[in-house]
Amino acid sequence: MTHPTYTQQALCRYNLPRLKRIAAELGVTPTGDKRAADTWVNAIITHQSTQLQKVDNQAAAQAELDNYIATQAQAIAPEPLTIVEISFGDHEYYADDKLVASISHDDNHLTQRWVVMVNDKEVFRANTLMRCDRFICTHYKDGTLPVQEAEVQGSRGAEGKNLQQLSPLPLCASAPMPSSSTTENQIMAHIFNECEKYGFEVLDDGIYNNKGVKLGQVGCTNGNWWVKRRYSVQQQYSNSVLDAVRSLSMVDTSLAEPVHKYLQHRPLEQLTTEELQQLFNHEVRSLLQELVTV
Repeated sequence: MTHPTYTQQALCRYNLPRLKRIAAELGVTPTGDKRAADTWVNAIITHQSTQLQKVDNQAAAQAELDNYIATQAQAIAPEPLTIVEISFGDHEYYADDKLVASISHDDNHLTQRWVVMVNDKEVFRANTLMRCDRFICTHYKDGTLPVQEAEVQGSRGAEGKNLQQLSPLPLCASAPMPSSSTTENQIMAHIFNECEKYGFEVLDDGIYNNKGVKLGQVGCTNGNWWVKRRYSVQQQYSNSVLDAVRSLSMVDTSLAEPVHKYLQHRPLEQLTTEELQQLFNHEVRSLLQELVTV
């Protein structure tokens, strides 16, 4: 409950009954001659000064706490990661000059070819580079990434490596149009983020819905977004990655299953490369579903 603040000049104008009522409202009990108005005035003024001092102390303490929290957050906040691109399939992640993790490409694995390595041990595996990238960044930020014990020297210091500073990307629907200097990882990040909104899966050969049906491809060339729908041989330019992925959500997949059945009964030598890939993906997904339900 908030009470008005009285000045000594104002209190001196009040009669004794009025001063007693004010003191009662404030919870003040004076000491001394309670028949004298000055006793009540002094008690009220002292009480108000004490309350104001408490407020000031609380404000100062809160400000000190806020400053401490901000300082601690700054102190423990992990520094941005730097990516060293060794080759198409090999990347190293550094915090300052310390190796944190690496990503390699396993050509022998059927579906999950991208591997996160720490201390030369596999800690995560996925079907896209961006999922491995997200795994490293997320777990490094929250402190749950295994600690790299022995740093592999020599990779980062070599000249000619493609270094890029990793910062939190605003992976949202309003993602900006990439410039000519935008890295492939950033482009894939925007595509991956938009596809997640629709439950799509990004694989090496294109984008698939949750039924395992290929919808098409999305990419960016010279700063221009494009989309190529299922069975189309031409790329169509889009205003943004949002529009490109959204157009794939409108692809008619009602004939997808009959097409697979049709392809299964055709001689393999008569199938095109895209048809072979489509049939292969369908068979792999069917096998994985059977394994999961066993």
